[in-house]
Amino acid sequence: MSGLLLRLAGPLQSWGERSAFTPVRDSAPFPTRSALTGILAAAEGLGRSEEGIDRYDRFQFTVRVDRPGTRLVDYHTVGGGFPKAQTAATSGGSNKGAAVITRRHYLADAVFTIAVTGPDADTDRIAKALRHPHWAPYLGRRSCAPDEPFLLRAHVADPVHELRHRVPLSRPLARSEPETVPVTFLYEQPPADVPDNEIDVLDANDHPVSFAPHQRSHRTRRIYRVEHRLAHSLACPRQELMDQLITYCLEEDNAA
Repeated sequence: MSGLLLRLAGPLQSWGERSAFTPVRDSAPFPTRSALTGILAAAEGLGRSEEGIDRYDRFQFTVRVDRPGTRLVDYHTVGGGFPKAQTAATSGGSNKGAAVITRRHYLADAVFTIAVTGPDADTDRIAKALRHPHWAPYLGRRSCAPDEPFLLRAHVADPVHELRHRVPLSRPLARSEPETVPVTFLYEQPPADVPDNEIDVLDANDHPVSFAPHQRSHRTRRIYRVEHRLAHSLACPRQELMDQLITYCLEEDNAA
């Protein structure tokens, strides 16, 4: 088993969890498994209607919440003021000649660092696809493009250990703050070194079974939320963050 590290950052992100083509398009407070699977599938060029999505069940995702971001709601309209034939249709197939109105939720200025762990052959294949994606990655919606660096490292023996001890933390802190920083982690398996009474257990209906346009389906998975205290030295002021991230990425290239 090995893995890779992704950094999901950008002006806006949106991780739909419950709503599907409804007037309110929600966002989970962190990247869903469905969205993370979609990023990998898009990189490999797997279409929504194609079979084979179960190949990604072999991966485990661990999410580090560098910055949770600020929730933003966009009042969004499509069409209106035109004859019915010229107005966008709703998901039900009609529009009655009126504008389609939605309120779309986003996370502004959020940053998540993701450890993707799986069999060596699978992670090698995914790493190559992410470096040269068939379809460009996006942060939940096509309008939400990711910042660089996106793929931090492609060959990591223990990506979760890297998250906890080595990957620069996208969070500005004063030098005078305590020696450790509280950071939220989301695991798919409970970490062995954390007592049960320090783990929050969540259920999320976001494990994709099918991405088919008219037959999307998901099953429930369990998430284990833990607060770890990370070394203060991992936190980077904004003016130093990009240099630290680039240095961390280049360490892998130099080792190779």
